Amino acid sequence: MISLADLQRRIDAGDLSADAAIAQSLEAVRAHEKSIGAFVCHDPDARVQSAGPLRGIAVGIKDIMDTADFPTEMGSPIYRGFRSRGDAAVVMMLKQAGATIVGKTTTTAFASSDPTPTLNPHNHGHTPGGSSSGSAAAVGAGMIPLALGTQTGGSVIRPASFCGTAAIKPSYRLLPTVGVKCYSWTLDTVGLFAAGVDDVARGLAAMTGRPELLLPSGIPTPRIGIVTQDFADAPEAAGTEALRIATKAAERAGASVRALALPEIIAEAWRVHPVIQEFEAHQALAWEYRENYDAMAPNLRGRLDESKGGTPTEYDEAMAVAGRARHALAKTFDDVDVILTLSAPGAAPKGLSSTGDARYNRLWTLMGVPCVNVPTLIAEGGLPVGVTVIARYGADAKALAAARFVEDALKR
Repeated sequence: MISLADLQRRIDAGDLSADAAIAQSLEAVRAHEKSIGAFVCHDPDARVQSAGPLRGIAVGIKDIMDTADFPTEMGSPIYRGFRSRGDAAVVMMLKQAGATIVGKTTTTAFASSDPTPTLNPHNHGHTPGGSSSGSAAAVGAGMIPLALGTQTGGSVIRPASFCGTAAIKPSYRLLPTVGVKCYSWTLDTVGLFAAGVDDVARGLAAMTGRPELLLPSGIPTPRIGIVTQDFADAPEAAGTEALRIATKAAERAGASVRALALPEIIAEAWRVHPVIQEFEAHQALAWEYRENYDAMAPNLRGRLDESKGGTPTEYDEAMAVAGRARHALAKTFDDVDVILTLSAPGAAPKGLSSTGDARYNRLWTLMGVPCVNVPTLIAEGGLPVGVTVIARYGADAKALAAARFVEDALKR
C-alpha cells in the first residue's frame, strides 16, 4: 500500500514533487484497476495542487458524495450520469488541504447491501466488503494513499478489515455529511481509509484543521477493555484469533488489558439499531422508493419492503434506548481508555453475492464513538482480518493513539 505519511515526508524534504506523487498513484490505478474494479470513474490527468498538507495525495471519493468534477451515481441506475453543481463539504475539505481528487469509488446502491463488481485485492474470489467497497479496495490494492467512505452499519470498518487497510469512523459529525446521500441521518458517518494508523490520523487532521489528531511523538500506554459483543453471536475462528493476537500483543507491550462487561442497555441498543436505520431510510429514500421502485437494487428494495410498517412510536422508543445506552457507555470509559473488539466476524466471505456481516460494527455507529480498524492477521487464502479500537465520544485523538499502540505492538 502507499503510505500517506511517507509521501508527506518525502515531499516536505524535497525528495519527491507533488506532481510525481500523483503520477505514481495514477500509474498504480492504471496497473490495478482492470483487475480490481475499485473506481466508477477516474481522471488520468487529475490536476495537482501545489500547496497544503495533502498536496501530492491522491484521494478516491465514495460515489454517494457530491463532486463537481465527476458524476455522482450512488451505485444506482436512477442517478446514472447525475452531476451536482458543487462538492460535498468533505470533498471541499480535502481540496482546501491540497489533496487531488482522482476519481469516484464504487458503492453499493445508496450505501446499502447490494454488492458492487469490486473484487477483494488480496483474493479476487472474496468480497471487499461494503458499502464502501471501492474505497477500501483502492487503498488495499495500493492504488491510492487515501479514500473516503461512509458508515451507517459497518461500511468503513468492515471493508477495511477485509481489505487489510487502516480506517477510522470518527466521532459522529466530526466530518460533515452535507452533500452526502443520506440513508440514516442519526447513523451516517464519513470515514477514511489509508495504509496505516499514522496515515489515517494525518488525513483526518489535515481535513479538519485539527493538529491534535496527529499522533504524539510518545504513544501513551492505554488501559484496554476487551469486548466480545456476545449479544451479537459468536465470531468465526479468524475473528477470534485476530482479537486474541491483538490482546496478547498489547499485553506484551505493557498495556493494562481486561475483559469488559457492557451494561444490558447497550445490548438493547444493538438490537434497536435496525429500527432507527430503516425508519430513517424510508424518509431519506422516499422519492427513490416511491417513484423508482422497479429501478431500486433488489436487496435494498426488499429491506425497505420488509420495514415499511415501522411506526414513529417504535422509532421514538428506539431512540430513547440509544440515548440511555450512550450515557451508560460513557460511564464505561471511566474505567478504561479504549475498547478493543472485533472488526468483523472473520475474514472476507467467499464469493461476491454478499458484502459481509456488520453485526460487530453497528452498535458503535449508533453510539457515535470513534472506531479505528487495525490490520491484525492474514487468514487462510491471504485474507486480512482486523480489530477495532474504540474511545469515548469526541476522543478521536485517543482512539488513534491507542490504535497506533496496538499496531506497533503487533509488529514486535
